Amino acid sequence: MHLLNYSLNNKSVLMVVLKSSLLEKFPELSFGFSTLVEKELSPPYNFNLSLSVDDDSSRVKNNREKFYNYFGLQTSDVATQLQVHGNRVQIVSTAGDKGESDGMITNKKNLGIVISSADCPAIFIYDAKNRIISGTHSGWQGTRKKILLETLTLMKSNFNSVASNLFAYISPSICQLSYEVGAEVATQFPKKYLVNKRVSFFLDLTQINYDFMTEFGIPKNNIQKSELCSYSMKNFLHSYRRGGLHSGRALGLIFLKG
Repeated sequence: MHLLNYSLNNKSVLMVVLKSSLLEKFPELSFGFSTLVEKELSPPYNFNLSLSVDDDSSRVKNNREKFYNYFGLQTSDVATQLQVHGNRVQIVSTAGDKGESDGMITNKKNLGIVISSADCPAIFIYDAKNRIISGTHSGWQGTRKKILLETLTLMKSNFNSVASNLFAYISPSICQLSYEVGAEVATQFPKKYLVNKRVSFFLDLTQINYDFMTEFGIPKNNIQKSELCSYSMKNFLHSYRRGGLHSGRALGLIFLKG
């Protein structure tokens, strides 16, 4: 974990930026995942980084710029997308708004790609041989549509990525015993990923995406799963299931250094 220090509402604020001990082994790579700040300093969205919630857009843009600056980047260095819980993954080579998709891949240096999250797993992958990076947003709909496998397939077909050279980090997300779903959702997934308690089902999205990667051939030692539950850590992580309409969004950012 690292600290981002900045001024907000004329007060000095510290925010933790989560790091991956696995991805940090590569000096040519930079990665971080945002967390919350004190709610009374940034009401009601608590350092929200999404323009898709009912937050003041100027404040969001300012928050984003502060987060990007932590990595030595500016907004003009980052590719963003409008996440729609689909299975579209795009290869990007320039910064800016790339429209609707839930995954991005690039081999360009000094180009950040970001994934928004507030319970859904965000998966970041690095091809250490070919120096390719990707970010994928995989909520229950994206997981059902196997968007992560789409990302991996595109990395293989377009950049000759080999599973043994891939290193992956799964961000903080909602833990299984906090993620209650109805039967209409539960029936779309194998029973091994569900805990059934009377009329309720609890789904393990992180494990499904982990298994997608191991089945693709990525060695288990090349995958790191965050053990942090976005729903449970109410003073640390954004959670749509917990906060509803007043939930902000975190961003995970990955980029190749020039």
